[in-house]
Amino acid sequence: MSAEENPKKGSTPSDSNAPRKDATDPRKRKRRGRRGRGRGTGGGTREDKPQRKGRPSSRRQRGASVDKSAANLPDPEAIQRANERFDRVPKAMGLAVDIDPPPRKVSVDWKLSPVPLKTEREVHDIVTRPGEFGFLPDSRVDEIAAQLKGRAISLEQALSLRAALNQEKAVFSHGRLQRRASEMLRRYEGGESVLSLSKRYDFPPVNLFRAILTARNWSKTRIKESLREPEKKLNARDVKEFRRAESEDRVTHVNQSETHHAADLFEKMLCDHFDSHGVRFRTQTELLKEQVAAEGRPVRTPDLLMLDHVEINGVPVAWIDAKHFYGANLSFQRKKTQKQVNRYVEEWGHGAIIYRHGFCDGLKLKGAILLDASPINLTELIEHNKKLNWDRENGD
Repeated sequence: MSAEENPKKGSTPSDSNAPRKDATDPRKRKRRGRRGRGRGTGGGTREDKPQRKGRPSSRRQRGASVDKSAANLPDPEAIQRANERFDRVPKAMGLAVDIDPPPRKVSVDWKLSPVPLKTEREVHDIVTRPGEFGFLPDSRVDEIAAQLKGRAISLEQALSLRAALNQEKAVFSHGRLQRRASEMLRRYEGGESVLSLSKRYDFPPVNLFRAILTARNWSKTRIKESLREPEKKLNARDVKEFRRAESEDRVTHVNQSETHHAADLFEKMLCDHFDSHGVRFRTQTELLKEQVAAEGRPVRTPDLLMLDHVEINGVPVAWIDAKHFYGANLSFQRKKTQKQVNRYVEEWGHGAIIYRHGFCDGLKLKGAILLDASPINLTELIEHNKKLNWDRENGD
């Protein structure tokens, strides 16, 4: 908008056509001429300038029409690779030269109930609060459950989404935390607790405590050793603050044995489900053992590698990987999973990712369809989780 169309504050419409005070000042006319160079006559038009390479302007991006339906279609190259994987020479990793009996076609119908993207976005602010990174008390869980009523998302899905949001927050805030480490140390040594600082600045407590130690010029090795044996390496106040930080941080301090056991149970039930459909497959354990023997390390180890031509909802699936969480439409989680999918597609073609707690309909992964666990019998896993919760509440 030009100055004539948008007169300065204090002017009246009748003033807009009056001559400006600086109109006869040659110095100001000269400055205006320099500023206008390249815009008007004599300076070249926008069309005269070469186009910059790289990302198109935001104006063009907004104006361009995008075929969103194309993003929902399976990748044709990955589909072809899956269909031809048994005929490749040399054979794809993990596939025997002769499969007896030969691979047969198995079609599986899988009913899906994804969470709408709009609903997921609405739930973001319901499940997260600044400095809230630990287990939630029953009162807070009840509060969340009440706010979810009427929304197409379960409490379990919302709590799993909360974990993903907190994880993403921890990753994206790491640089900001490091830049403010000296300030955190100053406030900590002034008497403020780690949990108070966590709530004030919305940093995970254990990460924040590490930043305080870093600001003391401690090396990474010293920090690692100190947190492994805090009672031996830290002073009394630091031990107390670290233990409190641990108890209120489910993002950077997670009981890996609990997580792995639950994931193993989920994978076992997935295998049982496909066994019941007569589908042949190789398990992650088998692939892991074989690859370590041949390569000295695991290379590509999906949870199931199909030995039959399996189609789920009409789409070829050469492999399946199970995720014991909700598939949120978050960039950090999506990029991490897509990198994994790319490795599997390169070897076997199109596959599937199955999410224990379902997924958002806005989440798209190239080379894999998304599945939820609704057709699978999860009784054993549910009982396992109930026992864990009971033990936690009763201090066992």
